[in-house]
Amino acid sequence: MPELAPYAVGDAGSRGRVYAEPRPKARSEFQRDRDRIVHSTAFRRLEYKTQVFVNHEGDLFRTRLTHSIEVAQIARSVARTLQLNDDLAEAIALAHDLGHTPFGHAGQDALNECMQGHGGFEHNLQSLRIVDRLEERYGAFDGLNLMFETREGILKHCSPARARELGELGIRFLEGRRPSLEAQICNLADEIAYNNHDVDDGLRSGVLTLEQLQEVSLFARHAAEVDAEFPRIAGRRRVHETIRRMIDAQVTDLLAESARRIVEAAPLDLDEVHRAPELIGFTAAMSEENRALKGFLREHLYRHFEVLRMTAKARRVIQDLFGAFVSDPRLLPPQYQAMAAGGTIERATADYIAGMTDRYSMKEHRRLFAVSEF
Repeated sequence: MPELAPYAVGDAGSRGRVYAEPRPKARSEFQRDRDRIVHSTAFRRLEYKTQVFVNHEGDLFRTRLTHSIEVAQIARSVARTLQLNDDLAEAIALAHDLGHTPFGHAGQDALNECMQGHGGFEHNLQSLRIVDRLEERYGAFDGLNLMFETREGILKHCSPARARELGELGIRFLEGRRPSLEAQICNLADEIAYNNHDVDDGLRSGVLTLEQLQEVSLFARHAAEVDAEFPRIAGRRRVHETIRRMIDAQVTDLLAESARRIVEAAPLDLDEVHRAPELIGFTAAMSEENRALKGFLREHLYRHFEVLRMTAKARRVIQDLFGAFVSDPRLLPPQYQAMAAGGTIERATADYIAGMTDRYSMKEHRRLFAVSEF
């Protein structure tokens, strides 16, 4: 591993694991975390969970799995360049969406509505719940027993009420402290990945057009550069070359601005990172371009009638399943019936539904509501 900056997270300075384990022999503690995440059941399920377009609508659209891999690639590159712990950044990135429901944000919003009065539902908290409790792979403990800093990085935001329930992990939200720089990198890598691949998927689907994207300065500027350098380029090659340059521009800006902030703040150790203002970020100009891109995607992609039709259907599926299981817990698989007996039927149902892939949730819906399934 390259030499880390004194304010990076290292094995020796970590707060460790909830359950003590022997040190790994041929890898770092955070490499062990990464490996546990990759081998988890929840990680494999991401292959069939929606990003924007439902998986079965096309083989080439991003899923939560491919999104997580893209985030990890960006996060790892940025962390290494800034002399931070790229293994930790990779682990956080690969785990950050483990708790996402089927059908993307539409599924999360529907499940959160169902859980009002029962603690609500938020996918970051569910990701933490998965790695802390729901994965069943080890004899000595529930969950994956990840390092404190990996768990901290998964939890991107948290209400004060919920933070108080999380003990040591929630203190930073109550005190206004920052997470590690590796965690801050993952937040921005997530934004870079989804903004740019949503442009790509939107164009591939036909929901977005190249003409519409000319109103987005970040896209238009790089598209013009591509056309000037390759006058005969067209089709998917032109799109890929433009988006590649958009990503490169954002990563380059992020690296330069973050390095500037770190030099200015001059943190001596990780504790000073926690007390400092946010040190990983874009310049004001790039932040404005990103806001414009997000606004464009919200208006022209996420609110497009074809996407909204899928959203409406997803909400019905989630609401129907939740209502059926809560009304008659006997319909749940035995392990979730046992969880309900030890907790609440609503939380056990939320755990079951959140763990479903898109196609499994639709299959369960047909089993319960389609007459033809008798």
